[in-house]
Amino acid sequence: MTNTSWPIAHSVSRRCFLRGAGVSLALPWLESLPVRAADSGKRSSAPVRFACIYFSNGVEPVHWWARGNGASMEIGPGLKPLQPFREEIVFLRGLFNEQSVKNSSAHLGRMPNLLSGAWVSLDQNDIRVGKTMDQVLSQQIGRRTTVPSLALGIEPTELRLEDGLSMIYGSSISWASATKPATKEIYPARAFDLLVGDGKGRRLDRSILDQVLNDAQNLKNLVASSDRRKLDEYLESIRDIEKRIDRASRDERLEGWRPTLAQPNMPRPQDDLPQDVPEHMRLILDLIVLAFQMDKTRIATCMLNNDLSQMNFGFLDGVQGSLHLDLTHNGRDPKLEAMYLKTNQFHVQQFAYLLNRLKSIDEGGQSLLDNSLIMFCSNLFDGDKHQADEMPILLAGRGGGSLQTGRVLDYLDRGDENRRACSLYLSLMDRMGVSLPRFGDTDRRLADL
Repeated sequence: MTNTSWPIAHSVSRRCFLRGAGVSLALPWLESLPVRAADSGKRSSAPVRFACIYFSNGVEPVHWWARGNGASMEIGPGLKPLQPFREEIVFLRGLFNEQSVKNSSAHLGRMPNLLSGAWVSLDQNDIRVGKTMDQVLSQQIGRRTTVPSLALGIEPTELRLEDGLSMIYGSSISWASATKPATKEIYPARAFDLLVGDGKGRRLDRSILDQVLNDAQNLKNLVASSDRRKLDEYLESIRDIEKRIDRASRDERLEGWRPTLAQPNMPRPQDDLPQDVPEHMRLILDLIVLAFQMDKTRIATCMLNNDLSQMNFGFLDGVQGSLHLDLTHNGRDPKLEAMYLKTNQFHVQQFAYLLNRLKSIDEGGQSLLDNSLIMFCSNLFDGDKHQADEMPILLAGRGGGSLQTGRVLDYLDRGDENRRACSLYLSLMDRMGVSLPRFGDTDRRLADL
């Protein structure tokens, strides 16, 4: 490798890069590096990031509730994994998308407009929804990062028909335009290559850290001891993800969701898709953390499962013999309801895992979670009833100080004009620096947020 000479200390930016052999790796915020003249006037604090984490088929309503504020907030059994994070969340009750309520398709007409509130075409020859708020953000501020936005998931995009409609509707919460969903990546290795490569998915050598090691050693001589530790932890976190991707690729377990074929019917390509559902989910969530920490993107969506999900939760203790779709459409069978609660808690546990990761990363006195807006939601409330007149939504993170957390906000009895999900989206986009006069079905911001 050709050793790159670093500039003298006063010309190095706190937001800098390690470069080598055509690779550029963005570093976390290093407080002790002086700001060069060219950076004066630029952002002096970490940017705000947005992520939407989606889970399918709603919740068990009797277990999904919260009351009170701060550390004294009480939460229902469905939210139990969030007990340590009550001061970090906002529980939102009663928000909805009007077009979802009006749509006669109980699932696919109420799913793809989750983040847009748009009308959904029921003509199988005319797939049409509306651009989603994450893609509006991507269009407006995505140029500030190598990757404008990330659309991630666990289950593949499906092309089959269900009830006469394309399962593209059930596989996509992020829509780049009214007729085109954003490309969803379910392979952790590909997402990783996108982040540490050239931003276009070009696969790079896995020993990226070896290529930039000399530059990293030189950089350590320019920063304080606290930043040296931060730099070491950051580089090690990337190495850990590389190792976990390799380990997941070699793992032949087939717990959870299974492909249509038990064995491939073609010559076996490199196996880089984890087959263990919890491992797959956490790899994807780790990549969101990495993307935000590297500032490779500030906008991400993640589908923990598709709508009408065929995911098998047999890997959970006490959950046997039923797919997720069957558990959520249970006809109030007590046995199935108990297993449904466990799947809700499992999804919330993944959200809690993400919050814990983000909270553990310091960005100059604030955590990465403090500088983020993380939304956790589903398109239906009571999955058994296909209830779309209310959506389960949680917010976490303080948006760089713009959001007060540790609260319960109830909009259920405020009238339809005051409880639109698109009002929430307008308010969140404002906090991301994108102000629109109207979005979806409203021109109002969400009161009290």
